[in-house]
Amino acid sequence: MGRRAVLMGGLAAGASLALPSRVLAAEISSVNTPSSGGISAAPYSRTPYERRILDAAARQVQRVQSHLWRTDVVGIADFAQPSSQPRLHFANLENGTVRSFLLAHGRGSDPAHSGWLQSFSNMYGSEATSRGAYLTCEWYQGKYGTSIRLKGLDADNSAALERAIVMHPAWYVDASMISKWGKIGRSEGCFAMAPTDFGDALMHLSGGRLLFADRIGEG
Repeated sequence: MGRRAVLMGGLAAGASLALPSRVLAAEISSVNTPSSGGISAAPYSRTPYERRILDAAARQVQRVQSHLWRTDVVGIADFAQPSSQPRLHFANLENGTVRSFLLAHGRGSDPAHSGWLQSFSNMYGSEATSRGAYLTCEWYQGKYGTSIRLKGLDADNSAALERAIVMHPAWYVDASMISKWGKIGRSEGCFAMAPTDFGDALMHLSGGRLLFADRIGEG
């Protein structure tokens, strides 16, 4: 089955790809002015961490670009951060901005429920998070409602479709959990977001874009 078979039916076959050079050009300036709904926003000054996220996004797009349909926004899941911190970053490579959200990891990656990802796994039945690049595919209705299928593009996450590793909303990803327990809940290896945030993933990360997971903030 070709890549088009797993993408949304409404995704245009002629969708153009954003070139990595646009990212590099954007990074020349430390300040730019993004806009929302046609209204100019205040100048956006990137932090060193945001620059690191944008750099990682640009590198990964260049590495797997032949698999992607769209490269305007890249999801970067930084599992070097604890689950109490917003660690799923939507890196906009067109305007150089970063938006961040809470994200759960798999219980198999954190058996003691410490709030920190301890290990990655691509094994079926591990209930662990896998590292690597994912192609975001079509929406479907699952256990948690509307979800996004993911196709693993690397050896470390090649079993993503077989393991049903997807993006979905989940009740256990909520700030109230952090207030009470100091961490959010765990998934079965899926990329689970807060229900109030998941619409952003549907609108801005699905449809043939890149989601990349690793320990970005280390080193």
